[in-house]
Amino acid sequence: MNITLEQAREKINKLREEIEKHNYHYYVLDNPLISDREFDLLMQELIALENEFPELVTPDSPSQRVGGKPLESFATFAHRTPLLSLGNAYGKEDLFDFHRRVVGVLGEGNVEYVVEPKIDGLSVALYYRDGILQVGATRGDGFTGEDVTQNLKTVRNIPLRLKETVPVLEVRGEAYMPREAFYRLNAEREARGEALFANPRNAAAGSIRQLDPKISAGRDLRVIVYALMYGEGVTVAKHSEALEYLKKQGFNTPEPFITKDIKEVAQYCENWGEKRHDLPYEIDGMVIKVNSLTQQEQLGYTSKSPRWAVAYKFPAEQGVTRLLDIIVRVGRTGAVTPTAILEPIRLAGTTVSRATLHNENFIKEKDIKIGDYVVVQKAGEIIPEVVRVVKEKRTGEEKPFKMPEFCPECGSRIVRLEGEAASRCIDISCPAIVREGIIHFVSRNAMNIEGLGEAIITQLFEHKLIRDAADLYYLKYEDLVNLERMGPKSAQNLLNAVEESKNRGLDQLIFALGIRLVGQRAAKILAQEFKTMDRLMEATFEELTAIPEIGPKMAESIIAFFGEEKNIQFIERLKAAGVNMKMASSPIASDKLAGKTFVLTGTLETLTRKEAQEKIEALGGKVSSSVSKKTDFVVVGADPGSKYDKAKELGVTILSENEFINLLDDK
Repeated sequence: MNITLEQAREKINKLREEIEKHNYHYYVLDNPLISDREFDLLMQELIALENEFPELVTPDSPSQRVGGKPLESFATFAHRTPLLSLGNAYGKEDLFDFHRRVVGVLGEGNVEYVVEPKIDGLSVALYYRDGILQVGATRGDGFTGEDVTQNLKTVRNIPLRLKETVPVLEVRGEAYMPREAFYRLNAEREARGEALFANPRNAAAGSIRQLDPKISAGRDLRVIVYALMYGEGVTVAKHSEALEYLKKQGFNTPEPFITKDIKEVAQYCENWGEKRHDLPYEIDGMVIKVNSLTQQEQLGYTSKSPRWAVAYKFPAEQGVTRLLDIIVRVGRTGAVTPTAILEPIRLAGTTVSRATLHNENFIKEKDIKIGDYVVVQKAGEIIPEVVRVVKEKRTGEEKPFKMPEFCPECGSRIVRLEGEAASRCIDISCPAIVREGIIHFVSRNAMNIEGLGEAIITQLFEHKLIRDAADLYYLKYEDLVNLERMGPKSAQNLLNAVEESKNRGLDQLIFALGIRLVGQRAAKILAQEFKTMDRLMEATFEELTAIPEIGPKMAESIIAFFGEEKNIQFIERLKAAGVNMKMASSPIASDKLAGKTFVLTGTLETLTRKEAQEKIEALGGKVSSSVSKKTDFVVVGADPGSKYDKAKELGVTILSENEFINLLDDK
């Protein structure tokens, strides 16, 4: 029967509404209203109508969940709000220490906590505009992730359209694969002779990062949303209220446990540690958050994580296996770390064949010998380590381990400095130290030189083509083309990748340098603060420690690094090769706010924080995350936090939103 465009539009809208209702009941409420067959018939009817009237297809249609055309690669996506990691607690005492730090700032009896399960999956962010899903991205390094929108659209418990038309909404969640779906997927892969996924977390991550969205669509993936990162016009005072709001918008959210008693928090975490395997998905701990959003702002952040939240990690899974040998590895700081070679054993969903032994003291304290049967666990279910020796299984044939006197890489003497647990090779030209430093330099979160792996770096060393990372920028085609497994095309691709890396951000370069204690977030903060490598190299201890996230130890490490002549020479060679040494900035419309520092607090009515920041920077000013004596203006919106009080205390000029806009517009 022929129907008109308007009739088709009406029918399509009804089908979409009905399909999304059933998706919500099945994937969010776990309460299906119809059979799978009935659902499939509804979807087939919708797709048939949309094929007949392609002009009626919209991005939020349920038909878009089936997956589009394969991508060549993922685009990068810069997160508006950094997606930070959490500090860890491994028992009651760690939780009580966290509580003491919190009440030290907020006062005893003033804190309410929210506790949620910590899903073991892939962290993702979802960005909505006018109620429609626009972008889905992986966490990446917390600042920049991969745009995996097409794949996340295939996840059926992610709403493509919110219940309300919110101008801008940004949320964070965890993509995961239910246990039964994981077992089913691995069984299918085994039948096809394909490699198996190690655990549900890897399966979820691998599925989300497929270049062909149809593969993602064919796997049973879910997302649980646990954080409201930004909501234009959304007013909530507590994290628990934010979860309730997100649930009303159609998201699957965790069920929070709320209490003011840290002992109840600890007991709740322990209870879930015992019954976690009853859940249909993997969790590796619980997350504890201060409920009040104003108090969260008061507590603030370290360079890596919020001070108002902590992850309680369940006790690690343990197993017994035989320690076959102990080898040592030299890291980029020269630390010589002993590593246990084990008979393979399955732990927490993965096969473990190596485990760290930390240092010589650790081996002596545990009385570990080659040939021993040992208890192995995954610390935080991530890093395998030896817990203890099963001494009743000893036969007398076990052999003691002795730290070598000389470096296995360069032959230099290994020393152990007074007061340090680690033994070190102190030859800075040691191939292992240099090689590990280069591996770090080219890694994804640093200069991200694609195709330059450990094997090629080793070859470049063996052929004496490089001595340090700066030499990479002076390689020629003829240097590479005759290397093993290289060839003309690979050689040119590598040179192109090296050339492309010259344009990486200043923060990536700072991180790539491998300055002790300077991680990715600290590198980002340093780049934003000093803008150029030259300015950072000249920074004083006072300037560095004036930055809230930079502590005395990190400041000393930075100054010591730039105090070494060889490090200065290394940077000069990078500079001469054309490597970017400046922070990318937005075009400056004028310099009327040059040298002025602004802090934004509260909710602005006419501008988003990002828009306000862009306007300030376009006029030559800068935006800081914390108030200090160096702050020139604090812009105050509705429901300001502790920054407003700090500004009053320090006598910093406070601007209302109207006064701020007038300042921007004033010629």
